[in-house]
Amino acid sequence: MTVSLKQARIIIRETLTKGRAEGFKPLSVVVLDAGGHVKAFEREDGASPGRFGIAHGKAYGSIMLGIAGTAQMARAETQAYFMTSVNGVFGGQVVPVPGGILLKDAMETVIGAVGVTGDTSENDVIAARAGIEAAGLTAEV
Repeated sequence: MTVSLKQARIIIRETLTKGRAEGFKPLSVVVLDAGGHVKAFEREDGASPGRFGIAHGKAYGSIMLGIAGTAQMARAETQAYFMTSVNGVFGGQVVPVPGGILLKDAMETVIGAVGVTGDTSENDVIAARAGIEAAGLTAEV
């Protein structure tokens, strides 16, 4: 199983809606499938152009390592050498901070990942949760 295009679009739409409702800075959201490939991406007006790389790195690290951004950050803090090595393996594409979220279906199977960036990591996660829940999926942050 993998996240569908319909689910990806719902996640993005509702994540951005939540961000605007909360007054967050302009967000960028990427949804990756279970293989780490981009399913969908949007960058709000006013978001800096480099946000794709950050959003992608958050989601990519989550799907490739099988752990969400919060756990990646904790690992980076306690074992910096490990995360540095992992980032080398993945060509520098991993951004190990909150806002990288694993997507799980009703059976708790990982079916993709979401990366959100633009505001604080905490606010990125708040917005993402709203989008993921709207798509009927579970978030592992």
